[in-house]
Amino acid sequence: MYLILAGLLMLVSWLVSNRLKNKFELYSKLQLQNGMSGKEIAERMLSDHGIYDVKVISVEGQLTDHYNPTDKTVNLSEAVYNQRNAAAAAVAAHECGHAVQHATAYSWLEMRSKLVPVVSVASNYVQWILIGGILMIKTFPQLLLVGIVIFAATTLFSIITLPVEYDASNRALAWLENKQMLNREEHDGAKDALKWAARTYVVAAIGSIATLLYYVMIYMNRR
Repeated sequence: MYLILAGLLMLVSWLVSNRLKNKFELYSKLQLQNGMSGKEIAERMLSDHGIYDVKVISVEGQLTDHYNPTDKTVNLSEAVYNQRNAAAAAVAAHECGHAVQHATAYSWLEMRSKLVPVVSVASNYVQWILIGGILMIKTFPQLLLVGIVIFAATTLFSIITLPVEYDASNRALAWLENKQMLNREEHDGAKDALKWAARTYVVAAIGSIATLLYYVMIYMNRR
């Protein structure tokens, strides 16, 4: 049953990721009438929210866009940073949504930030602990239990990520509309792109929950 479920989740994940890629390619061709780049969109949104201590910088790679609360930087991939299309506007505004969350002490973001150090360490060892726990299930079941507890922390992180990501998109879209940064077609494109981006986090959270339940079932049935 788990293998079937894992296979289905992998298929859904691939379909959502592929759909997301296609959406961004589509809306990357939708040029903004205002002619603003992703960098300019981001700086304008930060300024409109009274945030002047966050820098907007360019980073290498694709889909590497993120907000770093540690050094207060909005990191935009080269395509988003320089391009002037609906997809770039959506991503730039979304990452600035995280900066607004940070500035306003958004509770879900603060909760996720507290889990980052735990998840960073756990991700390096949890898989080995779980494998060892399964191999030693008859003689040392406590090892699997430790792995389950650690993996539960990563699952909790995936769940908490959902409201953080959805809220950042909602803030981005609200600002883009209220400030009339995009026309209706551009705004609909940005909204559609962010919708599919959010769904990747939903699939990841469901997959993490399913995997956690799988290990719990192994531990409960160890005898």
